Amino acid sequence: MPRIAGVDIPANKKIEYSLRYIYAIGPHVSLKILKAANIEPGVKAKDLTEDEVGRIATVIEQDYQVEGAARRFVSGNIARLRDIACYRGLRHRMGLPCRGQKTRSNARTRKGPKKTVAGKKGVKELSRG
Repeated sequence: MPRIAGVDIPANKKIEYSLRYIYAIGPHVSLKILKAANIEPGVKAKDLTEDEVGRIATVIEQDYQVEGAARRFVSGNIARLRDIACYRGLRHRMGLPCRGQKTRSNARTRKGPKKTVAGKKGVKELSRG
C-alpha cells in the first residue's frame, strides 16, 4: 500500500482512482498530477516504483493543498461566513442546507432524524365535543 501525503492509498486500484482517497484531490486533479509526474493513469498503485511514488508526492507537495491544509482552509471559510452572519453562515450555524435546497420534505442528512412534534387537534374533533 503506497503512502502519499500521509494517506495509505489502495494498492489494488488504478492510480488515477487511488489518488482520490487523498482529501482535496478529485478526478480532474488526479489526472493533472499523473500527467505532471509522467505516469500512465491505468497503472495499478501496487505496480508503481519508489521513484514514481516519489514523483507523485513531489508534485502534490509543490502544487496542491491537500489533507490538513485543505481542511483548515475550508473550515476557515465556513468560520468567516459564520462571523459575518451572512445567509450561508447562518445556515451553517443552524445546521441546515446552505445551497438552496428545499427543507420541507428533504434535507434529512443536514437536519438529522425526524423529530415528531405533537400536532394540533383537527377541526372535526373540536366540533363534536
